[in-house]
Amino acid sequence: MNRVRTVWRRLGLAELTRRGRELELLHRAMGFATLALVTLAPLLIVVAAADPIGHGGFALWLVDGMDLSGRSARALTDVFTPPRKVIGTTSAWSVALLALFGLSFASSVQSGYEHVWRPSGAPWHRVWRQLIWLVMLMGYLYAQVRTRDVLAGTPRVLLGMAAGLLFFWWGPHFLLSRQVHWRYLLPGAVATMAGLVGLRWFSYLVFTPLLVTNAVSYGPVGTVLVVESWLVGVGFVLYGGALVGRLLCERFADPRAPFRTGPEGARDADTGQDTGHDTV
Repeated sequence: MNRVRTVWRRLGLAELTRRGRELELLHRAMGFATLALVTLAPLLIVVAAADPIGHGGFALWLVDGMDLSGRSARALTDVFTPPRKVIGTTSAWSVALLALFGLSFASSVQSGYEHVWRPSGAPWHRVWRQLIWLVMLMGYLYAQVRTRDVLAGTPRVLLGMAAGLLFFWWGPHFLLSRQVHWRYLLPGAVATMAGLVGLRWFSYLVFTPLLVTNAVSYGPVGTVLVVESWLVGVGFVLYGGALVGRLLCERFADPRAPFRTGPEGARDADTGQDTGHDTV
């Protein structure tokens, strides 16, 4: 038993578990899933309905991200595919409200990254950065859907992984106002993509049959519950990947690189007091 604990500590898993509790990782993942379904999904559905090419938008992205096919894919698209008249019945005021709600989702993601990396402060133009990140997120998801028509198999998988790696590398750097250097964010982007690949495999094994049974037993509500569970997994991977990247930097990066750690350092930074820096 002692040997297992020693290995657990040497691998950094004990520290990762402690940091995860401090970050309230599961709570943040559940908040991510709720905001994604309530604020981001309606915005993406409206954007998808405005697509003149008609590639299925949000529903097709969910099908692709969850690696669904056959009856499970049909059960999901029946719930999330927008009606043809959605654009005609959506006013400019409604779109503006959806964009505003989408910013709350971007703000939640930004807050998670800030709690992982503890930057020195929040600049006044953070809302502008949230808006740009939200637009880039929708562009990334749309591009992922579009590749279904031009690529298949291994080339599409490699292209999707490369695009995802770039997005999850750029996203924290941009949302944190470029206060964390690129090289420190790369391990987190790699860990995030690895987690999403694992989640996709888990979804194929678990959520594919679960969608069919829930759709039959509970109707659209059962489908939404499965999607919500998957989004919790996405949020867990997003914040957990950033946390893993942070710990990898502390172990293997330049020992002279400063990082702020712990809530005490963050509070002192807000009051302008110099608490010093931990070293990696």
